[in-house]
Amino acid sequence: MIKFKLEGEYIPLIQLLKACNLVQTGGEAQIVVSQGDVLVNGETEYRKRLKVKIGDVIEFEGQKIKVA
Repeated sequence: MIKFKLEGEYIPLIQLLKACNLVQTGGEAQIVVSQGDVLVNGETEYRKRLKVKIGDVIEFEGQKIKVA
């Protein structure tokens, strides 16, 4: 599990995927989110600009990100 330390109130979902090196570009992040490949707190998420906050768990391609 990847632990991501949040600086501030939130981070947009596509930026989080890039920051954790799970995708190479913002465009790739937008594609995987729009295809429904990303889970947020166990639910499929399609919103690219979703505000990810402390306590959220993101899942993508077998990797989990815990936001702290």
